Amino acid sequence: MPVIGRLLIVGLGLIGGSLALAVRQRKLAVEVLGSSRSQTTLDAAMRLGVVDRVVTDLPAELKTLQENDLVLISVPTLTVPAILKVLQAHLPKGVTFTDAASVKGSVVDGVRDIFDYLPPEFVPGHPIAGSEKSGVAAASADLYEHHQVIVTPLAETGAEHLARVVTLWTEVGASVHEMAVQEHDEVLAATSHIPHLLAYSLVDTLAGLEENREIFRYAAGGFRDFTRIAASDPTMWHDITLANSAAMLTVLDKFSDKLAGLREAIINKDSDHLLGVYTRAREARNHFQKMQEQKAYLEPMNGSTVNYLVQPGGQLSGELRVPGDKSISHRAIMLGSLTDGVVEVSGFLEGEDSLATLQAFRDMGVVIEGPDRGRVVVHGVGLHGLNPPPGPLYLGNSGTSMRLLTGLLAGQQFNSVLIGDESLSGRPMLRVAEPLSQMGAKITTAKGGTPPLEITGGQSLKAIDYTLPVASAQVKSCVMLAGLYAQGETRVVEPAPTRDHTERMLSGFDYPVKTEGRTISITPGGSLSANSIDVPADISSAAFFLVAASITPGSDILLRHVGVNPTRIGVINILRLMGADIELLNEGFTGGEPVADLRVRSAVLTGIHIPEDQVPLAIDEFPVLFIAAACAGGTTVLTGAEELRVKESDRIEAMADGLDILGVSAKATPDGMIIEGHSVETGTGHDGDREISKMGGGEIDSHGDHRIAMAFTIAGLRAQKPILIRNCSNVATSFPGFVELANSLGLRVTVANR
Repeated sequence: MPVIGRLLIVGLGLIGGSLALAVRQRKLAVEVLGSSRSQTTLDAAMRLGVVDRVVTDLPAELKTLQENDLVLISVPTLTVPAILKVLQAHLPKGVTFTDAASVKGSVVDGVRDIFDYLPPEFVPGHPIAGSEKSGVAAASADLYEHHQVIVTPLAETGAEHLARVVTLWTEVGASVHEMAVQEHDEVLAATSHIPHLLAYSLVDTLAGLEENREIFRYAAGGFRDFTRIAASDPTMWHDITLANSAAMLTVLDKFSDKLAGLREAIINKDSDHLLGVYTRAREARNHFQKMQEQKAYLEPMNGSTVNYLVQPGGQLSGELRVPGDKSISHRAIMLGSLTDGVVEVSGFLEGEDSLATLQAFRDMGVVIEGPDRGRVVVHGVGLHGLNPPPGPLYLGNSGTSMRLLTGLLAGQQFNSVLIGDESLSGRPMLRVAEPLSQMGAKITTAKGGTPPLEITGGQSLKAIDYTLPVASAQVKSCVMLAGLYAQGETRVVEPAPTRDHTERMLSGFDYPVKTEGRTISITPGGSLSANSIDVPADISSAAFFLVAASITPGSDILLRHVGVNPTRIGVINILRLMGADIELLNEGFTGGEPVADLRVRSAVLTGIHIPEDQVPLAIDEFPVLFIAAACAGGTTVLTGAEELRVKESDRIEAMADGLDILGVSAKATPDGMIIEGHSVETGTGHDGDREISKMGGGEIDSHGDHRIAMAFTIAGLRAQKPILIRNCSNVATSFPGFVELANSLGLRVTVANR
């Protein structure tokens, strides 16, 4: 069905010809007309079916157009003014006209000069599509599918004319975006115009060398890929270069400085400089696109929605090592970057949260090799060696990254902005902003105390004595990191013990930290010495299998090299209080962190009132502990866990809703939950006769929360019917490979993406 009347395209090259062909094949216009100075082009356009009719008298044809018609100017940039003069003289008012030029500033200036004003009918535009081929013979009806078109509407542009142009481009398959004229020209200079200039220059340089035949004969794929664009139309790129010279020179000057730096690095054999450029560049393309689109660092199933289908029943046996500890992985990058040397990290968790931290420090000039199968090499820059990031630091869904970085950046000399995805953008940050403000930091948040966070550098921080309102390792670590740059001794008092990875790692890097009871103190002026870090397996990830084996008769598994930091073993303590059979074997230390192999066998669990002093030690593990409570005999009561309501989701409400769907009585309270476990049939396990509580099946919404998704996966072991868990993409946040490892032990989980 037509969306416009007549479409008149002036200039039937690849761009104009492809739009004409796409519109004609889709019947989007009543008639498609083509105009060109070349009769050969017009003949080819008719022969190839690109247009319905060719125009040889452009002024006469323009006079016949009406308000629902549209004119596209698709000629070389420097030729656009000549066409504008014809339109000014002969195009009736009310007829929409747009262009396809790669430079918008010169076109807008041309319209203003020729018309003496900016007509509401004018919609500046630029389709970002093409190839090294040119001419009407290269026209393709699907050229614009899955490509972008940028429109740069002006204050004077009429809404109906903008809508007409946007609709036309959308109907041929393009994704249309709006941008300011100056921003467009600066962005295109960097992303398109300079790359073409460099490709032309490189080929021209190599062609002038004596060995040119051998160079081109033996050129590898990388050379061919980069220089492919040097086969583009020289006249077009000559015009673009002259039309966008100011923006191109700005980018070219910056690139020249970088190139000079590389030259010096090669002369001086500066390994760190070269490695820094190469590692940052390798990650930049993927990172910048995800930051712009506010997507996660890892997107399972090509970014589609991921659901888990869990079949009921099963029995666990075998041994495995779960991924590295996320909390320690974060701190290995952060503190490793502040050392005066090279830190080799093994066991690094390659999940999206940890990668967010890694990328943030790359953006601040830290050279980081990897990750490669859990191995990362961090080239520390010292406490005062971070550089201003080129833009906002995008932290995906990682609250740990944002809260700890806020403390670290509060003491820097440069300004910084921290942003995140939709979920992180709704999470509370005043808990770190307020104590930092007491230290003299200048931090602004969005309304309601949520991200983005804007941190003003160059502030003189002073030490404080700070008593945490609630037990929080993230807030404690944030204040401690700021204390590295504050005048005097910073002291943090905990109402209850929280994970102490920051203190342990600082001590492991020979930075003095004093702990007296629940008071942690730190002073500035020290330095961090580089040491190797072996990240132990994450007890939060192991928790899912601790519960799985405990609730499933006949199960017996071994989880290897798990971190058993005393501030993290709340899940073990709570499960043991419920009657779980968990044995610690091969206990030892790595990098100051205690580790052990955990043997877990099935056991009869009993409901308990969870001691509040264990809550901070298991705050991330409660979703799966709620599953254990549902399978225990009697009542389990949790109090003092308000923090669960401000995690990636309201975990109290989400778990209560899900358990209710499975037929478990679970009452959410403001700071916890009351769960009634139940038993309905008898079975026999290695531990003798026992009653087995059974849950139902159903459809669960994880609310995009990785721990909710994994917890209800474990529930399938004691379900009577299948459980479908929706929105599981974010499991990669903390546990890449979860489904594969779960199935290797005996669960029956399949992944469906819709």
